[in-house]
Amino acid sequence: MTEYVGEKLHKPLYSDIDPKNTIGRMHRNRGSFGRNCFETMSCRWGTELWDQFDNLEKHTHWGIEFVERYTKFVKERSEIEISYAKQIRNLSKKYQPKKNSREEDEYKYTSCRAFLMTLNELNDYAGQHEVMAEDLTTHIICELTRYIQELKAERKSHFHDGRRAQQHIENSWKQLESSKRRFERDCKEADRAQQYFDKIDADINVTKADVEKRCYLKARQQAQMKHQVAEDSKNEYLTYLQKFNKEQNAHYYTLIPHIFQKLQEMEEKRIERVGESMKTYAEVDRKVLPIVGKCLDGMTNAAESIQPKMDTKQVVESYKSGFEPPGDVEVEDYSLSMRRTVSESSYLNSRGESKPSRSNSRGKLWPFIKRNKLSLKLGSGPEDCSHLPPEQRRKKLQAKISDINKEIQKEMDQRDALSKMKDVYIKNPHMGDPNSVDPRLEEICQNIDKLQLDARKYEAWLVEVETRLAEKSDPHKRQSGLYDSQTTTPVNNNCAHVNRESPDGSYTEDPSTEHHLKSRSTDFDDDFDYEDPLPTIGTCKSLYLFEGQNEGTISMTEGELLYVIEEDKGDGWTRVRRNEDEEGYVPTSYIKEFFDTNAKGAMTYI
Repeated sequence: MTEYVGEKLHKPLYSDIDPKNTIGRMHRNRGSFGRNCFETMSCRWGTELWDQFDNLEKHTHWGIEFVERYTKFVKERSEIEISYAKQIRNLSKKYQPKKNSREEDEYKYTSCRAFLMTLNELNDYAGQHEVMAEDLTTHIICELTRYIQELKAERKSHFHDGRRAQQHIENSWKQLESSKRRFERDCKEADRAQQYFDKIDADINVTKADVEKRCYLKARQQAQMKHQVAEDSKNEYLTYLQKFNKEQNAHYYTLIPHIFQKLQEMEEKRIERVGESMKTYAEVDRKVLPIVGKCLDGMTNAAESIQPKMDTKQVVESYKSGFEPPGDVEVEDYSLSMRRTVSESSYLNSRGESKPSRSNSRGKLWPFIKRNKLSLKLGSGPEDCSHLPPEQRRKKLQAKISDINKEIQKEMDQRDALSKMKDVYIKNPHMGDPNSVDPRLEEICQNIDKLQLDARKYEAWLVEVETRLAEKSDPHKRQSGLYDSQTTTPVNNNCAHVNRESPDGSYTEDPSTEHHLKSRSTDFDDDFDYEDPLPTIGTCKSLYLFEGQNEGTISMTEGELLYVIEEDKGDGWTRVRRNEDEEGYVPTSYIKEFFDTNAKGAMTYI
């Protein structure tokens, strides 16, 4: 019996639990695991960093933070460019010449014009910095912001799969540990039952009655049952062990390398994307360099256009008075009355009978300059500009006449346009009342008469100045003018209706110029019965059918092409031509016009 029990109930050994020594081989082969995996797979993270799950999680999180930090850097650079461009534009605007100010007169000098060109180029230079800011925002900031969101989502998905695999292998390990502890407990209980049975079996005092009372059989059965439970626990433990080894092998050889490979690819794409953004960052700067270079070239050309000789000549043109220097001062003989030989235009001749004192004779050498500056500051100069030196007065009068002629031409254009409109209303009463145009026509005619009167007045003053300047250039006339200036009295001016003297008392109106001005006339021909054919200024296409039953209109069919010879003047009608014999007005809203920018048409401005 003992022999039987010994054969059936032997103690379990570790070699029986793991006959193939799977666990030992797994630990021994772990050193060559990386080399074999590297030879069969291109993923290094899955082989070299198989046990660095937490560190990879920290590293990828840092990588996303780096992209966010670089995006913030580019955003701040863009804000700096916008702020810089704004400051440059404000600076350029600050030093631009103000309208109707003294600064506009300064730009007749080449240096001032060069400065204005520099300001304009600087404004364009600021625009390039705005372009840089816009490109940085569009091509880097927006793209990286969107990519960061995608990167976070992809990283979260990969680490979620990794944690799920990690949780699965941990649960499998817990099952293995549980079966192992149960197997260990059952083995210990089987050992105790075997020891109890061996004790009874070895006891020589056991009688037949004890055997009959089944104490011996009960202990034997209990030992056999415990050994069977231990055997079942062993089988269960081996099953879980094989399952765990298989899952662990799949975990470290397949799942984790695959997840880490995805993370490595994600990281490589992130690094590549950062590199592309840095390259774009440089290209944005390089893109504007040619235009910035042109701006700088423009500034250089502006500086090279400065001509000192021309500027100094312009000073002469601006401040030349036209007067001659005073004559020599003769010896003052107190026994005789002092007499000086002076030029006609000199301000040294005394207008009074009293003798100037010695103390103030030096102060009267240049009275015009002080008086002229005062009058310019106060803005109290007379209408005929007599407070200015002859040369400056002539230029001022010429500018006044030019402005008046422009105003006259503008008023005449309006008068012509209204006259044509009135003719259209007369021919087509349904388009408007012809009498409604008369008040405006009368007002324009009055404005023209007033402007023409002003023009004649300024022309008379201009003739006077030019006559005086011509006399100064002739020695004989200048000598005779010296005596005339002492006897000439002020003459009534029909244009200005005021009595006037020049500042030195020697300039007066020339009566001979009145006849010359009256002989000039500016008659305007208002007869529009005969006109040369107007040139075409474009074409048009009719959008709707128009019958053109009224006089002065022309009929047209839908989709017909016609020539435009006169634009709409605000009355809703456009003048068109079909051929040499057919032309007239059509509603502007019925056609679509195509103007030729190079053609010179009969355009009138109201």
